[in-house]
Amino acid sequence: MDENIGSKPKIIIFDTTLRDGEQSPGVSLNMEEKLQIGRQLERMGVDVLEAGFPVASPGDFQGVKRLADELRGLQVAALARASQKDIDTAWEAIRHGENPRIHTFLATSDIHLKYKLRKSRDQVLEMASAAVKHAAGYTSNVEFSAEDASRSDLDFLCRVFEAVIEAGATTLNFPDTVGYAIPWDFGSMIRYVVEHTENIHRAVLSVHCHNDLGLATANVLAAIQNGARQVECTINGIGERAGNTAMEEVVMAIRTRNDCLPYRTDIVTTEITPASRLVATLTGMQVQPNKAIVGANAFAHESGIHQDGVLKERTTYEIMDPRDVGLSQGSLVLGKHSGRHALKARLEELGYNLSDEEIDSVFVRFKELADRKKEIFTEDLKVLVAGEILKIPERYTLRYLHVAGGSGIRPTATVAIEEGGQEKITCSLGAGPVDAAFKAVGKLVQTESKLLRYNVNAITGGTDALGKVTVRLREDDLEVTGQGADPDIITASVKAYLNALNRLEYMKQ
Repeated sequence: MDENIGSKPKIIIFDTTLRDGEQSPGVSLNMEEKLQIGRQLERMGVDVLEAGFPVASPGDFQGVKRLADELRGLQVAALARASQKDIDTAWEAIRHGENPRIHTFLATSDIHLKYKLRKSRDQVLEMASAAVKHAAGYTSNVEFSAEDASRSDLDFLCRVFEAVIEAGATTLNFPDTVGYAIPWDFGSMIRYVVEHTENIHRAVLSVHCHNDLGLATANVLAAIQNGARQVECTINGIGERAGNTAMEEVVMAIRTRNDCLPYRTDIVTTEITPASRLVATLTGMQVQPNKAIVGANAFAHESGIHQDGVLKERTTYEIMDPRDVGLSQGSLVLGKHSGRHALKARLEELGYNLSDEEIDSVFVRFKELADRKKEIFTEDLKVLVAGEILKIPERYTLRYLHVAGGSGIRPTATVAIEEGGQEKITCSLGAGPVDAAFKAVGKLVQTESKLLRYNVNAITGGTDALGKVTVRLREDDLEVTGQGADPDIITASVKAYLNALNRLEYMKQ
Protein backbone atom coordinates (compact mmCIF):
# COMPACT_ATOMS: atom_id res chain seq x y z
CA MET A 1 0.00 0.00 0.00
CA ASP A 2 1.18 3.58 -0.65
CA GLU A 3 3.42 4.76 2.20
CA ASN A 4 1.96 8.26 1.86
CA ILE A 5 -1.65 7.15 2.29
CA GLY A 6 -1.87 8.93 5.65
CA SER A 7 -1.61 12.28 3.86
CA LYS A 8 -4.39 11.47 1.41
CA PRO A 9 -8.00 12.66 1.79
CA LYS A 10 -9.90 10.62 4.36
CA ILE A 11 -13.18 8.91 3.53
CA ILE A 12 -15.43 8.89 6.60
CA ILE A 13 -17.03 5.50 7.18
CA PHE A 14 -20.61 5.82 8.43
CA ASP A 15 -21.93 2.37 9.34
CA THR A 16 -25.68 1.83 9.35
CA THR A 17 -25.75 -1.94 9.97
CA LEU A 18 -27.75 -1.41 13.16
CA ARG A 19 -30.28 0.91 11.52
CA ASP A 20 -30.74 0.29 7.79
CA GLY A 21 -29.20 -3.17 8.09
CA GLU A 22 -31.68 -4.20 10.75
CA GLN A 23 -34.49 -3.21 8.38
CA SER A 24 -33.67 -6.30 6.31
CA PRO A 25 -36.75 -8.56 6.21
CA GLY A 26 -36.69 -11.04 9.09
CA VAL A 27 -33.88 -9.38 11.03
CA SER A 28 -34.51 -8.37 14.63
CA LEU A 29 -31.62 -7.81 17.05
CA ASN A 30 -31.98 -7.58 20.80
CA MET A 31 -30.02 -5.08 22.87
CA GLU A 32 -27.13 -7.42 23.72
CA GLU A 33 -26.72 -8.40 20.09
CA LYS A 34 -26.65 -4.75 19.02
CA LEU A 35 -24.01 -4.06 21.65
CA GLN A 36 -21.86 -6.96 20.42
CA ILE A 37 -21.98 -5.61 16.86
CA GLY A 38 -21.39 -2.05 18.12
CA ARG A 39 -18.26 -3.11 19.98
CA GLN A 40 -16.97 -4.88 16.89
CA LEU A 41 -17.54 -1.74 14.80
CA GLU A 42 -15.71 0.21 17.49
CA ARG A 43 -12.73 -2.18 17.17
CA MET A 44 -12.83 -1.77 13.39
CA GLY A 45 -12.32 1.97 13.60
CA VAL A 46 -15.69 3.02 12.18
CA ASP A 47 -16.07 6.82 12.32
CA VAL A 48 -19.85 7.04 12.73
CA LEU A 49 -22.25 4.34 13.89
CA GLU A 50 -25.92 4.89 13.13
CA ALA A 51 -27.52 3.11 16.07
CA GLY A 52 -31.19 3.25 15.12
CA PHE A 53 -34.39 5.26 14.89
CA PRO A 54 -35.21 6.16 18.53
CA VAL A 55 -38.76 7.39 17.97
CA ALA A 56 -39.75 4.09 16.30
CA SER A 57 -40.25 2.21 19.57
CA PRO A 58 -39.20 2.19 23.24
CA GLY A 59 -36.95 -0.78 22.47
CA ASP A 60 -35.21 1.10 19.66
CA PHE A 61 -34.78 4.12 21.93
CA GLN A 62 -33.16 2.02 24.66
CA GLY A 63 -30.89 0.29 22.16
CA VAL A 64 -29.64 3.59 20.73
CA LYS A 65 -29.20 5.04 24.22
CA ARG A 66 -27.13 2.13 25.46
CA LEU A 67 -24.86 2.21 22.42
CA ALA A 68 -24.33 5.96 22.82
CA ASP A 69 -23.68 5.59 26.54
CA GLU A 70 -21.20 2.72 26.26
CA LEU A 71 -19.27 3.12 22.99
CA ARG A 72 -16.34 5.49 22.73
CA GLY A 73 -13.93 6.45 19.98
CA LEU A 74 -16.69 6.91 17.42
CA GLN A 75 -19.74 9.07 16.85
CA VAL A 76 -23.13 7.49 17.53
CA ALA A 77 -25.86 8.83 15.25
CA ALA A 78 -29.62 8.63 15.67
CA LEU A 79 -32.06 8.92 12.77
CA ALA A 80 -34.98 11.37 12.93
CA ARG A 81 -37.59 12.56 10.51
CA ALA A 82 -37.81 16.30 9.97
CA SER A 83 -40.06 16.82 12.98
CA GLN A 84 -39.44 18.26 16.44
CA LYS A 85 -40.67 15.13 18.24
CA ASP A 86 -38.32 12.85 16.30
CA ILE A 87 -35.37 15.17 16.83
CA ASP A 88 -36.08 15.63 20.54
CA THR A 89 -36.32 11.87 21.01
CA ALA A 90 -33.13 11.25 19.01
CA TRP A 91 -31.20 13.75 21.13
CA GLU A 92 -32.49 12.27 24.37
CA ALA A 93 -31.16 8.87 23.25
CA ILE A 94 -27.66 9.98 22.20
CA ARG A 95 -26.96 13.03 24.35
CA HIS A 96 -24.39 11.24 26.54
CA GLY A 97 -22.45 9.88 23.57
CA GLU A 98 -19.07 11.01 22.32
CA ASN A 99 -19.76 13.84 19.83
CA PRO A 100 -23.27 12.47 19.11
CA ARG A 101 -24.88 13.12 15.73
CA ILE A 102 -28.50 13.86 14.90
CA HIS A 103 -29.33 12.57 11.42
CA THR A 104 -32.53 14.08 10.09
CA PHE A 105 -34.04 13.44 6.68
CA LEU A 106 -36.73 14.66 4.29
CA ALA A 107 -37.57 13.61 0.74
CA THR A 108 -36.75 16.02 -2.08
CA SER A 109 -37.80 14.21 -5.27
CA ASP A 110 -40.97 15.36 -7.01
CA ILE A 111 -42.42 11.84 -6.89
CA HIS A 112 -42.06 11.78 -3.09
CA LEU A 113 -43.34 15.35 -2.72
CA LYS A 114 -46.43 14.57 -4.78
CA TYR A 115 -47.39 11.11 -3.55
CA LYS A 116 -45.87 10.74 -0.07
CA LEU A 117 -45.43 14.16 1.50
CA ARG A 118 -48.07 16.03 -0.53
CA LYS A 119 -46.04 19.19 -0.08
CA SER A 120 -44.74 21.87 -2.39
CA ARG A 121 -41.04 22.49 -2.92
CA ASP A 122 -41.19 25.67 -0.84
CA GLN A 123 -42.85 23.81 2.02
CA VAL A 124 -40.18 21.09 1.93
CA LEU A 125 -37.43 23.71 1.87
CA GLU A 126 -38.94 25.36 4.94
CA MET A 127 -39.43 22.02 6.77
CA ALA A 128 -35.84 20.94 6.11
CA SER A 129 -34.40 24.23 7.36
CA ALA A 130 -36.57 24.22 10.47
CA ALA A 131 -35.65 20.62 11.33
CA VAL A 132 -31.92 21.23 10.98
CA LYS A 133 -32.13 24.46 12.97
CA HIS A 134 -33.92 22.62 15.77
CA ALA A 135 -31.31 19.82 15.76
CA ALA A 136 -28.48 22.35 15.73
CA GLY A 137 -29.87 23.75 18.97
CA TYR A 138 -28.74 20.47 20.60
CA THR A 139 -25.47 19.76 18.80
CA SER A 140 -23.18 21.10 16.11
CA ASN A 141 -22.97 17.58 14.65
CA VAL A 142 -26.04 17.53 12.40
CA GLU A 143 -26.51 15.53 9.23
CA PHE A 144 -29.28 16.18 6.70
CA SER A 145 -30.33 13.56 4.15
CA ALA A 146 -32.30 14.43 1.03
CA GLU A 147 -34.28 11.21 0.62
CA ASP A 148 -34.48 10.01 -3.00
CA ALA A 149 -31.84 12.55 -4.01
CA SER A 150 -30.87 10.61 -7.15
CA ARG A 151 -34.37 11.19 -8.57
CA SER A 152 -34.58 14.83 -7.43
CA ASP A 153 -34.28 17.98 -9.49
CA LEU A 154 -30.64 18.91 -8.84
CA ASP A 155 -31.18 22.67 -8.84
CA PHE A 156 -33.88 22.32 -6.18
CA LEU A 157 -31.63 19.92 -4.26
CA CYS A 158 -28.83 22.46 -4.27
CA ARG A 159 -31.24 25.07 -2.89
CA VAL A 160 -32.19 22.68 -0.07
CA PHE A 161 -28.55 21.90 0.70
CA GLU A 162 -27.64 25.59 0.82
CA ALA A 163 -30.53 26.28 3.18
CA VAL A 164 -29.77 23.44 5.61
CA ILE A 165 -26.09 24.40 5.73
CA GLU A 166 -27.14 27.90 6.73
CA ALA A 167 -29.42 26.33 9.36
CA GLY A 168 -26.53 24.36 10.88
CA ALA A 169 -26.01 21.10 8.96
CA THR A 170 -22.39 19.95 8.89
CA THR A 171 -22.94 16.80 6.80
CA LEU A 172 -25.11 16.56 3.68
CA ASN A 173 -26.20 13.14 2.52
CA PHE A 174 -27.07 12.37 -1.09
CA PRO A 175 -28.92 9.02 -0.99
CA ASP A 176 -29.68 6.77 -3.91
CA THR A 177 -32.64 5.57 -1.86
CA VAL A 178 -34.10 3.16 -4.40
CA GLY A 179 -30.88 1.99 -6.07
CA TYR A 180 -31.74 3.81 -9.29
CA ALA A 181 -28.37 5.35 -10.14
CA ILE A 182 -25.78 4.31 -12.73
CA PRO A 183 -22.13 5.02 -11.77
CA TRP A 184 -21.18 7.61 -14.40
CA ASP A 185 -24.51 9.41 -14.01
CA PHE A 186 -24.28 9.30 -10.21
CA GLY A 187 -20.75 10.71 -10.34
CA SER A 188 -21.93 13.60 -12.50
CA MET A 189 -24.77 14.32 -10.03
CA ILE A 190 -22.31 14.56 -7.16
CA ARG A 191 -20.05 16.83 -9.19
CA TYR A 192 -23.03 19.06 -10.06
CA VAL A 193 -23.97 19.40 -6.38
CA VAL A 194 -20.38 20.25 -5.44
CA GLU A 195 -20.16 22.89 -8.17
CA HIS A 196 -23.61 24.45 -7.67
CA THR A 197 -24.04 24.54 -3.89
CA GLU A 198 -22.36 27.82 -2.94
CA ASN A 199 -21.62 27.00 0.71
CA ILE A 200 -20.78 23.31 0.20
CA HIS A 201 -17.26 23.93 1.56
CA ARG A 202 -18.82 24.26 5.03
CA ALA A 203 -20.10 20.68 5.08
CA VAL A 204 -19.04 17.11 4.31
CA LEU A 205 -20.82 15.55 1.34
CA SER A 206 -21.99 11.99 1.99
CA VAL A 207 -23.55 9.24 -0.14
CA HIS A 208 -25.87 6.37 0.79
CA CYS A 209 -26.43 3.87 -2.00
CA HIS A 210 -28.72 0.88 -2.34
CA ASN A 211 -27.93 -2.21 -4.35
CA ASP A 212 -31.14 -2.80 -6.31
CA LEU A 213 -29.22 -2.93 -9.60
CA GLY A 214 -26.07 -4.41 -8.05
CA LEU A 215 -24.26 -1.08 -8.44
CA ALA A 216 -24.04 0.29 -4.89
CA THR A 217 -20.27 0.00 -4.50
CA ALA A 218 -19.61 1.23 -8.04
CA ASN A 219 -21.84 4.26 -7.43
CA VAL A 220 -20.06 5.06 -4.17
CA LEU A 221 -16.63 4.94 -5.81
CA ALA A 222 -17.86 7.24 -8.58
CA ALA A 223 -19.19 9.63 -5.93
CA ILE A 224 -15.87 9.66 -4.07
CA GLN A 225 -14.04 10.54 -7.26
CA ASN A 226 -16.37 13.51 -7.67
CA GLY A 227 -16.18 14.98 -4.19
CA ALA A 228 -18.05 12.79 -1.67
CA ARG A 229 -16.07 12.30 1.53
CA GLN A 230 -18.42 10.15 3.63
CA VAL A 231 -19.78 6.70 2.73
CA GLU A 232 -22.84 5.22 4.41
CA CYS A 233 -22.63 1.45 4.33
CA THR A 234 -23.27 -1.82 6.17
CA ILE A 235 -21.39 -5.00 7.02
CA ASN A 236 -22.05 -7.65 4.33
CA GLY A 237 -24.15 -5.05 2.47
CA ILE A 238 -27.32 -5.96 4.40
CA GLY A 239 -30.32 -3.63 4.36
CA GLU A 240 -33.64 -2.83 2.77
CA ARG A 241 -34.55 -4.86 -0.33
CA ALA A 242 -31.29 -5.77 -2.13
CA GLY A 243 -29.25 -4.11 0.60
CA ASN A 244 -26.78 -1.26 0.99
CA THR A 245 -23.24 -0.56 -0.08
CA ALA A 246 -21.00 -3.20 1.54
CA MET A 247 -18.44 -1.54 3.79
CA GLU A 248 -15.84 -4.22 3.15
CA GLU A 249 -16.03 -3.68 -0.62
CA VAL A 250 -15.47 0.08 -0.44
CA VAL A 251 -12.67 -0.16 2.12
CA MET A 252 -10.79 -2.89 0.27
CA ALA A 253 -11.31 -1.24 -3.13
CA ILE A 254 -9.61 1.90 -1.79
CA ARG A 255 -6.84 -0.13 -0.14
CA THR A 256 -6.24 -2.40 -3.13
CA ARG A 257 -6.52 0.21 -5.89
CA ASN A 258 -5.01 3.18 -4.14
CA ASP A 259 -3.25 4.00 -7.39
CA CYS A 260 -6.53 5.21 -8.92
CA LEU A 261 -8.43 5.80 -5.67
CA PRO A 262 -5.93 7.99 -3.78
CA TYR A 263 -7.86 8.15 -0.52
CA ARG A 264 -7.71 6.51 2.90
CA THR A 265 -9.98 5.16 5.62
CA ASP A 266 -9.26 4.41 9.27
CA ILE A 267 -10.79 0.93 9.13
CA VAL A 268 -8.73 -1.86 10.71
CA THR A 269 -9.13 -4.27 7.81
CA THR A 270 -8.12 -7.37 9.78
CA GLU A 271 -11.42 -6.96 11.67
CA ILE A 272 -13.49 -7.27 8.48
CA THR A 273 -13.94 -11.04 8.49
CA PRO A 274 -14.75 -11.23 12.24
CA ALA A 275 -17.33 -8.46 11.74
CA SER A 276 -18.84 -10.19 8.73
CA ARG A 277 -19.24 -13.48 10.58
CA LEU A 278 -20.62 -11.84 13.70
CA VAL A 279 -23.29 -9.96 11.73
CA ALA A 280 -24.17 -13.07 9.73
CA THR A 281 -24.53 -15.11 12.92
CA LEU A 282 -26.66 -12.59 14.81
CA THR A 283 -28.92 -11.57 11.92
CA GLY A 284 -29.28 -15.04 10.42
CA MET A 285 -28.45 -13.56 6.99
CA GLN A 286 -25.76 -15.88 5.71
CA VAL A 287 -23.17 -14.52 3.30
CA GLN A 288 -23.37 -15.94 -0.22
CA PRO A 289 -20.24 -18.03 -1.01
CA ASN A 290 -19.24 -15.85 -3.97
CA LYS A 291 -19.65 -12.56 -2.07
CA ALA A 292 -16.70 -10.22 -2.62
CA ILE A 293 -14.15 -9.97 0.23
CA VAL A 294 -16.00 -12.03 2.85
CA GLY A 295 -17.63 -14.91 0.94
CA ALA A 296 -16.44 -18.46 1.60
CA ASN A 297 -15.10 -18.64 -1.96
CA ALA A 298 -13.52 -15.17 -2.04
CA PHE A 299 -10.01 -16.62 -1.62
CA ALA A 300 -10.71 -20.19 -2.77
CA HIS A 301 -9.10 -21.68 -5.88
CA GLU A 302 -10.34 -24.84 -7.57
CA SER A 303 -8.83 -24.51 -11.03
CA GLY A 304 -5.58 -26.48 -11.29
CA ILE A 305 -3.93 -23.62 -13.15
CA HIS A 306 -4.95 -21.15 -10.44
CA GLN A 307 -3.85 -23.47 -7.64
CA ASP A 308 -0.45 -23.97 -9.27
CA GLY A 309 -0.02 -20.22 -9.71
CA VAL A 310 -1.00 -19.36 -6.12
CA LEU A 311 1.32 -22.01 -4.70
CA LYS A 312 4.21 -20.52 -6.68
CA GLU A 313 3.31 -16.89 -5.99
CA ARG A 314 0.10 -15.77 -4.25
CA THR A 315 -0.25 -12.55 -6.30
CA THR A 316 -0.64 -14.47 -9.57
CA TYR A 317 -4.33 -15.00 -8.79
CA GLU A 318 -4.99 -13.03 -5.60
CA ILE A 319 -5.19 -9.24 -5.60
CA MET A 320 -5.58 -9.15 -1.80
CA ASP A 321 -3.84 -11.01 1.00
CA PRO A 322 -6.52 -12.97 2.95
CA ARG A 323 -4.72 -12.02 6.16
CA ASP A 324 -5.41 -8.34 5.44
CA VAL A 325 -9.14 -8.93 5.94
CA GLY A 326 -8.66 -11.09 9.03
CA LEU A 327 -8.95 -14.45 7.31
CA SER A 328 -6.62 -16.96 8.96
CA GLN A 329 -5.56 -20.18 7.36
CA GLY A 330 -5.26 -22.12 10.64
CA SER A 331 -7.38 -25.24 11.06
CA LEU A 332 -7.11 -26.86 14.50
CA VAL A 333 -7.79 -24.49 17.36
CA LEU A 334 -8.43 -26.52 20.50
CA GLY A 335 -9.26 -30.05 21.61
CA LYS A 336 -10.82 -31.90 24.52
CA HIS A 337 -7.61 -31.69 26.58
CA SER A 338 -7.43 -27.89 26.30
CA GLY A 339 -8.03 -25.89 29.45
CA ARG A 340 -10.06 -22.83 30.35
CA HIS A 341 -7.06 -20.49 30.02
CA ALA A 342 -6.32 -21.65 26.47
CA LEU A 343 -9.97 -21.18 25.54
CA LYS A 344 -10.02 -17.68 26.97
CA ALA A 345 -6.83 -16.72 25.11
CA ARG A 346 -8.21 -18.01 21.80
CA LEU A 347 -11.50 -16.18 22.27
CA GLU A 348 -9.60 -12.97 22.96
CA GLU A 349 -7.68 -13.50 19.71
CA LEU A 350 -11.04 -13.72 17.96
CA GLY A 351 -12.13 -10.39 19.46
CA TYR A 352 -14.40 -11.64 22.27
CA ASN A 353 -13.84 -9.90 25.60
CA LEU A 354 -15.97 -12.02 27.91
CA SER A 355 -16.45 -11.90 31.66
CA ASP A 356 -15.30 -14.79 33.86
CA GLU A 357 -18.90 -15.98 34.17
CA GLU A 358 -19.34 -15.93 30.38
CA ILE A 359 -16.07 -17.81 29.89
CA ASP A 360 -17.27 -20.44 32.36
CA SER A 361 -20.52 -20.82 30.43
CA VAL A 362 -18.77 -21.19 27.08
CA PHE A 363 -16.18 -23.57 28.59
CA VAL A 364 -18.88 -26.00 29.73
CA ARG A 365 -20.34 -26.12 26.21
CA PHE A 366 -16.84 -26.32 24.72
CA LYS A 367 -16.03 -29.43 26.76
CA GLU A 368 -19.34 -31.03 25.78
CA LEU A 369 -18.59 -30.42 22.11
CA ALA A 370 -14.94 -31.56 22.44
CA ASP A 371 -16.14 -34.92 23.74
CA ARG A 372 -18.12 -35.36 20.53
CA LYS A 373 -15.71 -33.77 18.01
CA LYS A 374 -12.05 -34.58 17.54
CA GLU A 375 -11.13 -31.08 16.44
CA ILE A 376 -12.61 -27.73 17.48
CA PHE A 377 -12.32 -25.04 14.83
CA THR A 378 -12.57 -21.25 14.96
CA GLU A 379 -16.06 -21.39 13.46
CA ASP A 380 -17.15 -23.85 16.16
CA LEU A 381 -16.01 -21.41 18.87
CA LYS A 382 -17.93 -18.55 17.29
CA VAL A 383 -21.08 -20.65 17.24
CA LEU A 384 -20.57 -21.54 20.92
CA VAL A 385 -20.20 -17.88 21.88
CA ALA A 386 -23.27 -16.90 19.86
CA GLY A 387 -25.28 -19.69 21.45
CA GLU A 388 -24.22 -19.14 25.05
CA ILE A 389 -23.54 -15.42 25.44
CA LEU A 390 -25.69 -13.74 22.81
CA LYS A 391 -28.84 -15.75 23.36
CA ILE A 392 -32.12 -14.17 24.39
CA PRO A 393 -34.18 -15.21 27.44
CA GLU A 394 -35.62 -18.67 26.82
CA ARG A 395 -39.25 -19.49 27.44
CA TYR A 396 -38.88 -22.86 25.75
CA THR A 397 -35.89 -25.14 26.39
CA LEU A 398 -35.18 -28.48 24.70
CA ARG A 399 -34.91 -31.32 27.25
CA TYR A 400 -35.23 -34.47 25.15
CA LEU A 401 -35.33 -35.46 21.50
CA HIS A 402 -35.66 -38.88 19.93
CA VAL A 403 -36.26 -39.43 16.23
CA ALA A 404 -36.93 -42.71 14.43
CA GLY A 405 -36.82 -42.94 10.66
CA GLY A 406 -35.27 -44.63 7.69
CA SER A 407 -36.18 -46.55 4.55
CA GLY A 408 -39.63 -48.06 4.88
CA ILE A 409 -40.28 -46.42 8.28
CA ARG A 410 -42.67 -43.53 8.87
CA PRO A 411 -40.52 -40.83 10.60
CA THR A 412 -41.53 -40.26 14.22
CA ALA A 413 -40.21 -37.70 16.70
CA THR A 414 -40.59 -37.57 20.46
CA VAL A 415 -39.79 -34.16 21.94
CA ALA A 416 -39.72 -32.86 25.51
CA ILE A 417 -39.39 -29.15 26.27
CA GLU A 418 -39.40 -27.17 29.48
CA GLU A 419 -41.65 -24.13 29.81
CA GLY A 420 -41.98 -22.17 33.03
CA GLY A 421 -40.33 -24.92 35.07
CA GLN A 422 -42.67 -27.61 33.73
CA GLU A 423 -41.68 -30.34 31.31
CA LYS A 424 -43.98 -31.23 28.42
CA ILE A 425 -43.56 -34.20 26.10
CA THR A 426 -45.27 -35.39 22.94
CA CYS A 427 -44.62 -37.30 19.74
CA SER A 428 -45.57 -36.73 16.14
CA LEU A 429 -45.31 -38.26 12.68
CA GLY A 430 -43.93 -36.33 9.71
CA ALA A 431 -42.84 -36.49 6.09
CA GLY A 432 -39.26 -36.61 7.35
CA PRO A 433 -37.43 -36.49 10.70
CA VAL A 434 -37.19 -32.69 10.77
CA ASP A 435 -40.84 -32.32 9.81
CA ALA A 436 -41.84 -34.77 12.56
CA ALA A 437 -39.73 -32.95 15.16
CA PHE A 438 -41.11 -29.54 14.18
CA LYS A 439 -44.68 -30.83 14.34
CA ALA A 440 -44.04 -32.17 17.84
CA VAL A 441 -42.62 -28.84 18.97
CA GLY A 442 -45.59 -27.05 17.39
CA LYS A 443 -47.98 -29.20 19.39
CA LEU A 444 -46.18 -28.45 22.66
CA VAL A 445 -46.01 -24.67 22.27
CA GLN A 446 -49.31 -24.23 20.39
CA THR A 447 -47.66 -21.84 17.97
CA GLU A 448 -49.53 -20.14 15.15
CA SER A 449 -46.32 -19.15 13.39
CA LYS A 450 -45.54 -20.10 9.79
CA LEU A 451 -42.17 -21.50 8.71
CA LEU A 452 -40.85 -19.32 5.89
CA ARG A 453 -37.31 -20.63 5.50
CA TYR A 454 -35.18 -23.60 6.55
CA ASN A 455 -31.44 -23.64 5.74
CA VAL A 456 -28.71 -26.09 6.74
CA ASN A 457 -24.95 -25.45 6.57
CA ALA A 458 -21.90 -27.34 7.80
CA ILE A 459 -19.73 -25.04 9.94
CA THR A 460 -16.50 -26.91 9.19
CA GLY A 461 -15.40 -29.94 7.19
CA GLY A 462 -15.78 -33.57 8.23
CA THR A 463 -18.70 -35.82 9.09
CA ASP A 464 -18.46 -34.68 12.73
CA ALA A 465 -18.82 -31.02 11.76
CA LEU A 466 -21.28 -28.79 13.56
CA GLY A 467 -24.41 -28.44 11.51
CA LYS A 468 -25.83 -24.91 11.58
CA VAL A 469 -29.52 -24.49 10.92
CA THR A 470 -31.32 -21.21 10.26
CA VAL A 471 -35.11 -20.90 10.26
CA ARG A 472 -37.37 -17.94 9.67
CA LEU A 473 -40.84 -17.73 11.20
CA ARG A 474 -43.72 -15.35 10.75
CA GLU A 475 -46.60 -14.77 13.14
CA ASP A 476 -49.03 -11.94 12.36
CA ASP A 477 -46.79 -8.95 11.52
CA LEU A 478 -43.70 -10.32 13.28
CA GLU A 479 -40.86 -12.06 11.42
CA VAL A 480 -37.92 -13.60 13.24
CA THR A 481 -34.86 -15.69 12.49
CA GLY A 482 -33.68 -18.51 14.73
CA GLN A 483 -30.43 -20.45 14.67
CA GLY A 484 -29.16 -23.68 16.18
CA ALA A 485 -25.94 -25.68 15.93
CA ASP A 486 -25.12 -29.25 16.82
CA PRO A 487 -23.24 -32.21 15.29
CA ASP A 488 -26.67 -33.87 15.05
CA ILE A 489 -28.54 -32.01 12.33
CA ILE A 490 -31.99 -32.92 13.70
CA THR A 491 -31.03 -31.54 17.12
CA ALA A 492 -29.64 -28.40 15.46
CA SER A 493 -32.94 -27.99 13.60
CA VAL A 494 -35.04 -28.22 16.77
CA LYS A 495 -32.71 -25.80 18.57
CA ALA A 496 -33.10 -23.33 15.69
CA TYR A 497 -36.90 -23.70 15.74
CA LEU A 498 -37.05 -23.14 19.50
CA ASN A 499 -34.65 -20.19 19.21
CA ALA A 500 -37.02 -18.58 16.70
CA LEU A 501 -40.05 -19.28 18.91
CA ASN A 502 -38.22 -17.71 21.88
CA ARG A 503 -37.47 -14.67 19.76
CA LEU A 504 -41.15 -14.38 18.87
CA GLU A 505 -42.04 -14.39 22.55
CA TYR A 506 -39.29 -11.87 23.29
CA MET A 507 -40.59 -9.51 20.59
CA LYS A 508 -44.16 -9.82 21.81
CA GLN A 509 -43.04 -8.75 25.26
